[in-house]
Amino acid sequence: MKVGVVGCGVGGMGAALALARRGHEVTLLEAFAAPRPVGSGLLLQPTGLKALATLGLGDAIRASGAPIERLDGRDLTGRKVLDVNYSDWRKDGHGIGIHRATLFDALHAALGPAGVTVITGARITRIEDTRRPVLHDESGRAHGPFDLAVVADGSASGLRQALKPGSRARPYPWGAVWANAPDPDGVWNGALSQIYDRAEVMVGVLPVGRGPDSGERLVSLFWSLPVADMDAFYAGDFDAWKTRVRTVWPAIAPLLETLPDAQGMARAVYRDVWVGRWNAQATLLIGDAAHGTSPQLGQGANLALVDAVELGERFNGATTSVTVTAAAYEADRRRHVMIYQFVSWAMTPLFQSHGGFWAGVRRWLFTPLSRTPGIRQLGAAILTGTARLGRWPDATRP
Repeated sequence: MKVGVVGCGVGGMGAALALARRGHEVTLLEAFAAPRPVGSGLLLQPTGLKALATLGLGDAIRASGAPIERLDGRDLTGRKVLDVNYSDWRKDGHGIGIHRATLFDALHAALGPAGVTVITGARITRIEDTRRPVLHDESGRAHGPFDLAVVADGSASGLRQALKPGSRARPYPWGAVWANAPDPDGVWNGALSQIYDRAEVMVGVLPVGRGPDSGERLVSLFWSLPVADMDAFYAGDFDAWKTRVRTVWPAIAPLLETLPDAQGMARAVYRDVWVGRWNAQATLLIGDAAHGTSPQLGQGANLALVDAVELGERFNGATTSVTVTAAAYEADRRRHVMIYQFVSWAMTPLFQSHGGFWAGVRRWLFTPLSRTPGIRQLGAAILTGTARLGRWPDATRP
């Protein structure tokens, strides 16, 4: 089968690898002349780690990343607001914090040996005939026809609306700025740590293991803020911002001293994506292009990796038409993804919103419930990405 994949992100590269290793002829089309990762660090959950292991990259990622055993979120008084342990899911359970560039490099380096053809500088702007897709780029070149087209161009997809006119991709009003900082002594090891001031301030530190260039141990530091305030952040007094962060969380001061200016911090914005069915005949949306969410559950890359691996499994010797197989794949994946779309939508105001209402709900309802036996295990299942309606395929079962 000839497959065209749009987008050289985590989902696109994962899908290209999964399909190529099942014997399909795969062409990956990327808009940029030199593909590059976007962002700072991310948290790989057991689901994403199992998908990477199926792709043959699990050991390399584990060796480069940092084990995460718990999420620890506190308010300004030091009281625990969020306390989730991977051990509540499985005794030896853990996630892996990873530098985005490290994950990108591992996936990208595997494309050539797997037989994937990569075409750069090909921003796809139009898809002709979703039954036998031909992909047209902005330079006027046509790629294909393909038996299957996989659209993995992210939450800001330029193709989604044309494929699914009824889709919605509402930008979240809150985003974050990110930067990496050295942590040679492993002070922050073992946890994703966060501090909250109501729901209006959230600052966090995620260990991400060794960087792709220097090899030194790093953490990713992030600061949540309204998207409308981002331009002012970059134009503002960076030293004054660092003073404010130190006031909120004095322990973070050594990390702040390694940040020279605001321009060294990456901007991250998010969208709440709802498209209905992801496939239009033999053309299929995956990853954030199909189901982007806020970052509160840290599931974006993990869901994309599971999408990719299960797509390869579904098209492994399929005897039905491409359209029927794609529809069956989408229906199965929805039983997993829909949980995270809903929970992410419901939880986001508790951690990113103005005023005291949602922070009060979090304090008086959400936080006590999260410590209740049974609810803790449910919370751990949500955290690890393992909540799913129906069975897990062997290729992605953690």
